[in-house]
Amino acid sequence: MVEEVQKHSVHTLVFRSLKRTHDMFVADNGKPVPLDEESHKRKMAIKLRNEYGPVLHMPTSKENLKEKVPQSASDSYGHKQYPANQGQEVEYLVTGVALTADTKIQRMPSESAAQSLAVALPASQARADANRPVPTGGEYRHPGAPDRAQPAGMRSVVMEGGNAKNSALMAKKAPTMPKPQWHPPWKLYRVISGHLGWVRCIAVEPGNQWFVTGSADRTIKIWDLASGKLKLSLTGHISTVRGVIVSTRSPYLFSCGEDKQVKCWDLEYNKVIRHYHGHLSAVYGLDLHPTIDVLVTCSRDSTARIWDVRTKASVHTLSGHTNAVATVRCQAAEPQIITGSHDTTIRLWDLVAGKTRVTLTNHKKSVRAVVLHPRHYTFASGSPDNIKQWKFPDGSFIQNLSGHNAIINTLTVNSDGVLVSGADNGTMHLWDWRTGYNFQRVHAAVQSGSLDSESGIFACAFDQSESRLLTAEADKTIKVYKEDDTATEETHPVSWKPEIIKRKRF
Repeated sequence: MVEEVQKHSVHTLVFRSLKRTHDMFVADNGKPVPLDEESHKRKMAIKLRNEYGPVLHMPTSKENLKEKVPQSASDSYGHKQYPANQGQEVEYLVTGVALTADTKIQRMPSESAAQSLAVALPASQARADANRPVPTGGEYRHPGAPDRAQPAGMRSVVMEGGNAKNSALMAKKAPTMPKPQWHPPWKLYRVISGHLGWVRCIAVEPGNQWFVTGSADRTIKIWDLASGKLKLSLTGHISTVRGVIVSTRSPYLFSCGEDKQVKCWDLEYNKVIRHYHGHLSAVYGLDLHPTIDVLVTCSRDSTARIWDVRTKASVHTLSGHTNAVATVRCQAAEPQIITGSHDTTIRLWDLVAGKTRVTLTNHKKSVRAVVLHPRHYTFASGSPDNIKQWKFPDGSFIQNLSGHNAIINTLTVNSDGVLVSGADNGTMHLWDWRTGYNFQRVHAAVQSGSLDSESGIFACAFDQSESRLLTAEADKTIKVYKEDDTATEETHPVSWKPEIIKRKRF
């Protein structure tokens, strides 16, 4: 019984693929020639014997039989014929053929309806449709990955010399996050007090002997890096100091603040030797070009300015942002200047022309931090919605680092690929740069006597040896972190699983 159902299931495909046979019955004038029943049966028998003979002996698969079929009489070909109208419909599955929406469930036609099936699809097209994968729409497709994987349940039939060979189409492996590099955890080992206000900025000098901080108490303080003791206090700003940086080319310290002033300090005499006038509002950040004597500052007046260090001349005013410019970074390669703004955009600038090269609009909230990788030609930007990684020179998007759900004020990265993000709520997250894996989260206690609401990280930086991490915080302290020397991959394993990548494009 199962064999008979199998044969007639094949007949169904045969009847649906007889369009070429139909051409035999058309005369030269284009009009169909009526055939008597005997002639038609002879031609059908020849067709079945010559072209479909091997298919009629396909192996039987019992699990594909959905329902027992009632007994019926034989037709003129010597095979069982099943009546079409017997009160209940007979449903069956075509054995060994990939089922599509067109061939999934059919009803066995009667002999009188066989001729109407002669205009069905050609056999080659029917086979192509049967082997076409059915998209599910549920899988994630990574950019640049091959076509969507086929469902594991799909089967195909390969016809070779009259034999049917069932081969399972294996589901392609979904893209997964690569295993991140193991990094030892960082632990707090020193808290430095001395400022009377929020510590807003921090920088380490090139010789790695001392570091400098700027605060809301309007002072700039220089600290010994090894002992954490105060060496010097500089006064001169009349409002919060928002940015400090030490030159690698000369014994100069540059500072800027909310008093609209940009100052150059001579560290041999510990006094201001130059002022850079031009900004119309608070100056939020500054950076020095690594190879030429150029200083770049950014301000709440929506501009960034390029200054000649020696002549104090304003070389360019970089206009284009529509809100406060919160951060600026310089590099020797193109583009040489990168700015992040409260207008949610990042701009890459042409230093010579003083014009925007590229505007990146992927962030949905203000961009307060930008950091350049010391070895790779890439950079990262921090915003309350996401940390995003980009590739120079055109700002091609790489990936999102999600999970630090706070206002991110600062970013820093070392050559080992440890990215640190500090936020307004006092949390600090450490990431593996390559994979974006968050391997540690830190929330240090505030200084004794401070309110819990005074928990915030405004700036952070690695020292020149990259063995210490310094943070400037809202509890008026500087915290110093070191790697845990006793940690190993066994004591602090990476809690990573090869889950499917879920990266947002923007």
